[in-house]
Amino acid sequence: MLDARQLQAFVAVLEHGGFGPAAQALDLTLAAVSLRIKSLESGLGQRLVVRGKTVRATAAGQALLAHVKQVRLMEADLLAGLPGGRARGAAAWQSLGVAINADSVASWFLPGVAPLLQRHRLLMEIVIDDQDHTHDALKSGDVVGCVTTLARAIRGCVAEPLGALRYRCVASPEVAARCRTPTGRLSPHRLLAEPAVIFNRKDALQDTFLAQHLGLRQPHYPRHHAPAVDAFERAIELGLGWGMVPEQHLTDRPSLVEVLPDATVDVHLYWHHWARESDPARRLTESVKAAARGSLHQEGEGASAAV
Repeated sequence: MLDARQLQAFVAVLEHGGFGPAAQALDLTLAAVSLRIKSLESGLGQRLVVRGKTVRATAAGQALLAHVKQVRLMEADLLAGLPGGRARGAAAWQSLGVAINADSVASWFLPGVAPLLQRHRLLMEIVIDDQDHTHDALKSGDVVGCVTTLARAIRGCVAEPLGALRYRCVASPEVAARCRTPTGRLSPHRLLAEPAVIFNRKDALQDTFLAQHLGLRQPHYPRHHAPAVDAFERAIELGLGWGMVPEQHLTDRPSLVEVLPDATVDVHLYWHHWARESDPARRLTESVKAAARGSLHQEGEGASAAV
């Protein structure tokens, strides 16, 4: 049987980013927190925490953290379901962590899950990362689900297809004109002479576009990095360069034009979640899938090549 006080200290160290902040949060001495972690590691025969300037969980620690968070959610469900539990817990809020790419958050995810969060008093802790990397937060136990491009589920999880988020290569009219020949055809050489506006260094959408539609592999071109959706799209509007923008966002950016009309890149997304879910996490899964069905391109809708 795992010791509740040891688990409390373990979770606090990881959530607060260190032994000192965890001790303050738990109103314990630093030595007491350290002793509880050491006792937990000794009892399990596993190193759970990597100590250093940045405290992080080992692989065993990540598995334990995910387990503890799931158990806490299930305990909250149980207490709420006991006679009088709903009344006693009417003011209680539960927190759910989700890892998702920035383009999906505002365009379809939040509008889709907002009614659920309000109806069931759920708090959302959103971890923003590139869609190729969001599953790392699920593996570490930081979130109960993630939107990712990976089709294969990690151990203990389920992966469900959501649909495709369609992107188009766009620029300001001035930049687009500089990328074309006098006859109006897109010139790959001229395009690569213009800067690209990229969300962050993990973003490979522009390389995918160049490979799929222009046959360019590992091309070299100048790049701006703007890791915020509004700033990223505004930079393109201001003529700083060309970039890949979700089709859904273009209705709010009428000044942007396509660099290569009808040349799209579809990013196929999957919802990964733990196989054992609490009721709030299960409701979230259903809301995410419903939101995706109403907003993303589904199979058979003329999707172009996937990333």
